[in-house]
Amino acid sequence: MIRSMTGYGRFQSTVDSMNITVELKSVNHRYFEFNSRVPRNYGFLEEKLKSFVNSRVSRGKVECYVSIENLEEDEVEIAVNHSLAESYCNALKELAGRLELNLRDDNIMSSLTRYNDIFVVHKNEADEEKIWNAVKVVVDEAVTKFIDMREQEGNKLKSDVLNRADTILEKVTEIEERSPETVKEYNDRLLARINEFLSDVQVDEQRILTECAIFADKVAVAEETVRLRSHIDQLRQFLCSDEAVGRKIDFLVQEMNREANTIGSKAQDVTIARNVIDIKAEIEKIREQIQNIE
Repeated sequence: MIRSMTGYGRFQSTVDSMNITVELKSVNHRYFEFNSRVPRNYGFLEEKLKSFVNSRVSRGKVECYVSIENLEEDEVEIAVNHSLAESYCNALKELAGRLELNLRDDNIMSSLTRYNDIFVVHKNEADEEKIWNAVKVVVDEAVTKFIDMREQEGNKLKSDVLNRADTILEKVTEIEERSPETVKEYNDRLLARINEFLSDVQVDEQRILTECAIFADKVAVAEETVRLRSHIDQLRQFLCSDEAVGRKIDFLVQEMNREANTIGSKAQDVTIARNVIDIKAEIEKIREQIQNIE
């Protein structure tokens, strides 16, 4: 199935008490490039996300956004730095004594609570494997939607490329039909000029045939049209493949353009030249389309 490199997919679900949202979007690129944005505490997900998406997507610049909302309260432990608290307490008592202040125990406690460094907050370490398994469920659905859009776009590109390939074949057929006629017309023009300027002179017919043969060899495009037809047949096969064939088609289109240029350089006929221009225009449009094929 031909896929475009342009796509978008989004999925949201609650898994293991986590509300997870994953959004994917991509544009065309020569290779696979992946950028992700995940919450600060979930940086370990980035490489896992890249590997998972790359297992199903081979080309394109992909951007992935992940949002995770934990619906359960985090388990938090608070530890007290007793030695530091005692130091603060002694310092407060010493200061109160010097200033001859009446410092009660509740006042000391109230003062100690202002010093944040006395209390150390510990959050339980997240279970990375559990979180990844939950995120993977949502990512899988988002990637499926993402690929579906790519395939829909790919079908439209495939249809357009095939229509243009048919147009090229029509032009190739016209060139094949026209090419022998140019040789006959050259022979007729050559005889007409000879009769015009050398009407009283005996002309060697063998020499005329030799000149026509040289001209026919110079303008012959049979090899190029055969190769061009072969390239189009291969193009059809690539477009029916289930593999990522964007690069292969890109190379094939370069070869098609080379054959068209060769036909154009040999053309000494207006009709053939016009057909070559039409062929090159269609090839260029195909080239533009395949830049977005995975």
